[in-house]
Amino acid sequence: MGFLGSLFKKLTGGIPCPACGTPGAQKEGERIRCLNPLCQNFDTARGEQSGTPTQPPAPVPPRTSAASPSQGPSAHSMGGKVSIHYNNYKGESKTFVADAGSIRREHNHIIAKVAPKGATLALSRDRIQNLGEIDFFLPPKDRSDKPQPTARERQVLGYHKKYGTTSPFYEKIRAKYPDW
Repeated sequence: MGFLGSLFKKLTGGIPCPACGTPGAQKEGERIRCLNPLCQNFDTARGEQSGTPTQPPAPVPPRTSAASPSQGPSAHSMGGKVSIHYNNYKGESKTFVADAGSIRREHNHIIAKVAPKGATLALSRDRIQNLGEIDFFLPPKDRSDKPQPTARERQVLGYHKKYGTTSPFYEKIRAKYPDW
């Protein structure tokens, strides 16, 4: 280990985690103990010392086909993390670990904060391999089985919502998208 490596280890009190890259991980024998609560190597005992949450977020089970979206507590209130399996534009398979509470839909993309640094990614819904599992974490109006308003319909909905007004076209759109 060179001078900078030893200095880095002294300053952070550890090494970078091999799974997520977070500095400050400790190696104990063959086991790595990480400070990042979203990492697979997270150590609750070290997390308490460093001021991070005492326990990692509880994983949320994916929705089965028998369960309806309205059953059970909201995914946003449960927290947790979810794996997103994605094929990028090069055809490479990538797996992202995202915070379940940060997942939202914008048009044809899923927006999520991913570990280890909390970066926000916009992932095309067409390339997500496990979209059925990800849909469970979206608000009910944003799920894949719900029809989405067109740009013009969104404009009319937004205008009348903002000004508290109504029109026949607005009422027609509201009947078409009651949850919007």
